[in-house]
Amino acid sequence: QVQLVESGGGLVQPGGSLRLSCAASGLPFSGHAMGWFRQAPGKEREFVAAISWSGDITYYGDSVKGRFTISRDNAKSTVYLQMNSLKPEDTAVYYCAAKRVVITTQLNYDYWGQGTQVTVSS
Repeated sequence: QVQLVESGGGLVQPGGSLRLSCAASGLPFSGHAMGWFRQAPGKEREFVAAISWSGDITYYGDSVKGRFTISRDNAKSTVYLQMNSLKPEDTAVYYCAAKRVVITTQLNYDYWGQGTQVTVSS
């Protein structure tokens, strides 16, 4: 059974930082591209970042470029999202997702986590 478990969310002040983690199990992690998406109340799910299975290709959504960094540790079956210079508009539930082989910015990932809440507020 495939499981993706996100952690690291919480409440942070504007300008602050958080690091999200997503631990994967039940799948060949190094054979999957990984992505982060987010969804704010009343809005559609939005692409945030993606990383190829090898880690040598990364994509970012326009709203997070230069502030967020995605990385992965295949030995630990874990993907990370370092979020810096956080803004109130970054407030959302953040989801981790896995897709066999091919990296993409689209929503057609094969597996999804349950999400972790990130709230940016003073």
